[in-house]
Amino acid sequence: MQVGDLPLDPEFVEHYREQGIEELYPPQAAAVEAGVADGESVVAAVPTASGKTFVAQLAMLTAEGTALFIVPLRALATEKYETFADLPGVSVGIATGDFDTPDEELGEHDVVVATSEKVDSAIRNGASWVENVGCAVIDEIHLLDSVDRGPTLEVTIAKLQRLTAGLQVVGLSATVANADAVADWLDAELVTSTWRPVDLRAGVYADGAIAFEDGDDRPLPTEGDAPTVALVRDAIAEGGQCLVFVNSRQGTQELARDLTDAGVVPEPPGGDAAADLRETATTGTGTDLADRAEDGVAFHHAGLRSDHRTAVEAAFRDRALSVIVATPTLAAGVNVPARRVVVRDTVRYTDDGVQPLPVLEVHQMFGRAGRPGLDPYGEAVLVGDEDAAADLRERYVGADPEAVTSKLAREEALRTHVLATVASGFARSREDLLDVLDSTFYAHQGPDADLSDAVDDALAYLDDNGMVDDGASLAATDLGELVSRVYVDPLTGADVLAAIERATTMDRVTSLTVLELVCDTPDMRGSYVRNSEAGRLTKFAMDHADELAKPVREFDGDFQTWLASLKTARMLDDWVRGTDAADLAERYGVGPGDVRRTAERAEWLLNATASLAERVDEDGAVTERIRATRAKLGSRQP
Repeated sequence: MQVGDLPLDPEFVEHYREQGIEELYPPQAAAVEAGVADGESVVAAVPTASGKTFVAQLAMLTAEGTALFIVPLRALATEKYETFADLPGVSVGIATGDFDTPDEELGEHDVVVATSEKVDSAIRNGASWVENVGCAVIDEIHLLDSVDRGPTLEVTIAKLQRLTAGLQVVGLSATVANADAVADWLDAELVTSTWRPVDLRAGVYADGAIAFEDGDDRPLPTEGDAPTVALVRDAIAEGGQCLVFVNSRQGTQELARDLTDAGVVPEPPGGDAAADLRETATTGTGTDLADRAEDGVAFHHAGLRSDHRTAVEAAFRDRALSVIVATPTLAAGVNVPARRVVVRDTVRYTDDGVQPLPVLEVHQMFGRAGRPGLDPYGEAVLVGDEDAAADLRERYVGADPEAVTSKLAREEALRTHVLATVASGFARSREDLLDVLDSTFYAHQGPDADLSDAVDDALAYLDDNGMVDDGASLAATDLGELVSRVYVDPLTGADVLAAIERATTMDRVTSLTVLELVCDTPDMRGSYVRNSEAGRLTKFAMDHADELAKPVREFDGDFQTWLASLKTARMLDDWVRGTDAADLAERYGVGPGDVRRTAERAEWLLNATASLAERVDEDGAVTERIRATRAKLGSRQP
């Protein structure tokens, strides 16, 4: 199928031809035949690099009304925004933050790129532009399986379908085992394929050789190198680039140092990557990154500043870097293909102990192997030893990814979405509420599953805390509507209100007071507290008890979790008082990216908290302190 055969305006056909796109890839042609350019809903479960973004563009450029492209991560939103903004004559908007505003100006754009949380927020805040959406593309739709993002994604899709009659939904994924179930839920045509523009071979390295799944064994003696170093050195010697996945931030930096010490890149590509990183480095982590980049190697993890992560990705795409050592987050959709992908670590350390990585996550890493137009093939190699090789091969190489399953029935998810559904007018009775939930992926997966008891528990909690009135008709109270609009967990809303009421009786209210108030909520992730820090933090709490809304000496909750919240609050308090990122990184054992990300989240929560505070302390000292602290957070840049 030729691009000129598509039902596109001539300017778009010419745009694609200028990019060298004349003929569609087989999966793209299959999507067209399934009706993606004719308003039909489609789920495309096709490999990475086989043209999913082009399929999305076909749907969006032929849609009636606003086209919505939903992504899981801000970094992906920025990348897709830049891609779509290159389309001739297409106005593109982006929305990833400010969860308490409808952003009505987004309705002026042809395409809107947004996170699922932002779309959910727009629906809660009654944004009129949402009702004009004619096509919704869901990138990485397998994240319906995510504990954190999955419930919001499926409820948002269900509500979009109710708001906009005849909505075209296009789901995209490279790794979803039960794509047929997802397609059936969306009443969509299913397009599946194993075709990719660059052949992919997966295998396991052990005992001096790579054993590929096709039966080919490639000897690769280590010659004194560690196995991972040998695999990277070999890929570079063959003229390729290499991505290496490890399971910790510290591991990325240590391995990157080992690779540069071993001189795996004999002739570093050079360019401005290292100089640009060094110019903006303000911490030891940033300087270390610049040092590695001088030798053609970089590391990538969530502790880096966002601009440094973006710079590393761009330099790798431009071949100014030969190797990136990363945590698995890099595999989540960002466009950084390489000749060889090495997966060194296949376990993760969690609160429940050491857990093997899901097959889906490892296959996401595999999918980064092979650069179209640059590589004759792509290789994905797991690192094992003689004892583990067979198990790795069975678990990951020849296995299908896990089936996607809904996480909506979890208490915290259901509590939040029950309130939002009632507050935004989708349900005026318990029966209405159950009817909305019956249109979710959870209900589709288990037609006999009964959410009624869980919904009753959620309604009872919301009723007890003054957020819904479960009387003759079901309605959100003013408080419930406010909690839903400012986009916080109802439990956060209840905790914050109780803490504010305590704070109004305190003699001393400081920035630490209000930061601890928001950090000790379900919506804020606390910092990890090392054993060596626990004693110092406890002493700090006792010394500053008059500034804390939670009575330390009467504490009856999870003290260790609260210490993590206090550590986060103390770090943010130092930040608003002017401590620079380098000192914070050393003092609290965090990365500069953690500081900015935590500060952004606290700023959002303080904004929500200020709105809640006005209910019990309008223009009082506590409310003013919340506003002032939020303003200071917003003015700081790492």
